[in-house]
Amino acid sequence: MSPSTLTAAFEEARALDAPLSERLGAYARSLREFQPNFADAVDRLVARLQAGTLVAGAPKVGEAMPAFVLPDHTGRLVVLDELVAQGPVVVTFARGHWCPYCRIAVSALSEVAGDIADAGGQMVVIVPDRQEYAAKLKADAHAPFPILTDLDNGYAMSLGLVFWVGDELQRLMQLRGINPHQSQGNDTWFVPVPATFVVGRDGRVAARHVDPDYRKRMGMDAVIAALKAAATPSLQPVPSRERAGA
Repeated sequence: MSPSTLTAAFEEARALDAPLSERLGAYARSLREFQPNFADAVDRLVARLQAGTLVAGAPKVGEAMPAFVLPDHTGRLVVLDELVAQGPVVVTFARGHWCPYCRIAVSALSEVAGDIADAGGQMVVIVPDRQEYAAKLKADAHAPFPILTDLDNGYAMSLGLVFWVGDELQRLMQLRGINPHQSQGNDTWFVPVPATFVVGRDGRVAARHVDPDYRKRMGMDAVIAALKAAATPSLQPVPSRERAGA
């Protein structure tokens, strides 16, 4: 039986025993079925972003990943340099606790957290939400890894990953009761591209997925394969990097 509401369709998509791409695709199709105007607006936004140079400056494979010091949902500061000293790290961005695609993706990461640990890796998710909302995403996804707060998108902006949702989508989001300004504590309507970077022991990007189409994410098999490859200690010196504040 097909789900009767978009909420039910979301839960069904998230629970699918299928690759992440299929789960995200299932939700995208349901959104088009239940709210075609919203889905069409997303198409137009993605086309606008892809036509520009939004992600041109994002760290590329082989480049140093800029450092960060960001608080988790409890206020504990998490330092990228300290993480990579212990092994490779998956750094992934989410638009916020309200984003259904991000909730599906973070839930999928939670499901493979044990595999990531077995591969010698660690993981953090970065959101522009304040800590209480980061905690909501962590609880919703049953995430055993830190959800970090990037206040005002400062770190994401330094990587060239921040975009404005636009007037059309802002209006439609508000009609659906989605108000990122409440969780972010500002009224900018800027959100990050939900990119994923696998950072090796040498502090360099070993693999990445950077796509303005936020309906697409790095697959779990690709994440784990990149972590296993990056787990081999590098003989190269760790590059010096500038630190981004919390």
